[in-house]
Amino acid sequence: MDYMTLLQVLDSTVRLATPLLLACLAGLYSERAGIVDIGLEGKMLIAALFSGAIAYVTGSVWLGVLAAVVSSTMLSLVHGLASITFRGNQLISGVAITMFAQGITVLIAQHWFSQGGRTPSLFGGARFEPLTLPFAESLRPVPVLGPLYYELISGHSMLVYVAFLCVPLTWWVLFRTRFGLRLRAVGENPAAVDTAGVSVVRLRYAAIVICGVLCGLAGAYLATGLQAGFTKDMTAGRGYIALAALIFAKWRPWYALYATLLFGLLQAVALRYQNINLGGIVIPVQVMDALPYILTVVILAGFVGKATPPRAASQPYIKER
Repeated sequence: MDYMTLLQVLDSTVRLATPLLLACLAGLYSERAGIVDIGLEGKMLIAALFSGAIAYVTGSVWLGVLAAVVSSTMLSLVHGLASITFRGNQLISGVAITMFAQGITVLIAQHWFSQGGRTPSLFGGARFEPLTLPFAESLRPVPVLGPLYYELISGHSMLVYVAFLCVPLTWWVLFRTRFGLRLRAVGENPAAVDTAGVSVVRLRYAAIVICGVLCGLAGAYLATGLQAGFTKDMTAGRGYIALAALIFAKWRPWYALYATLLFGLLQAVALRYQNINLGGIVIPVQVMDALPYILTVVILAGFVGKATPPRAASQPYIKER
């Protein structure tokens, strides 16, 4: 593999890891507050639909992003209503949200556009265009560093840079602010937070809203950045992969970045290298495509017992009278 090929693979890695990273950070906020959310897949899916549909109708990608964030946040609030207010089973609520999204997105897309459950292709201002960073063209001829800056760092859409900036921002919010301290405390010992006079319900709803916003950005990126429109089940299990990455990262923002980049690398390798010949044995393309999901199973089997989640995760809080 030459240098340019390596840069192209890493460039694809960054693009493919972006929705995983946003969804992983969304789950991080939620689970740090004690709310297990396996409905990330459904929120991303409904966000992708509304971002693609609204962007096509209005011709504005930003209105599409706004629609994605609003729709995802509404589903997130439904999950909060079921698991926080009514103290329902958080796992069942998450599964129900995902199943609802898988059905309603195809139904709405077919009703609106009659194209087999998908939206029309997006062009121009209806989708994100690559951004060329300053001096990318002038530095391109510089050996090693020039191609690295031009091919890998520059040339991504706006939401890619937003996703990567969310990592240090999340670290700062969770570990350097009073809000973050209280949020983490709610996920560990909500009774102590309540005793201190801080509303457990309010903090958990705040985490749920942040989760919805980030899932909305992830879905919007899928439909308006990574692809040019919504297609049926376009999330393709990314919500579940993000949860596996979250466990692998032990609920820490920087580790979440590394974990999602690993999954993105496997997807990039699977897309670029198909039917690989290893010592006369040809590895089928189906095996390459399954690599991210195989890693998900390995992580869940090998790290679930070793990773310690927040102690109050999945436990509804009942205030003592």
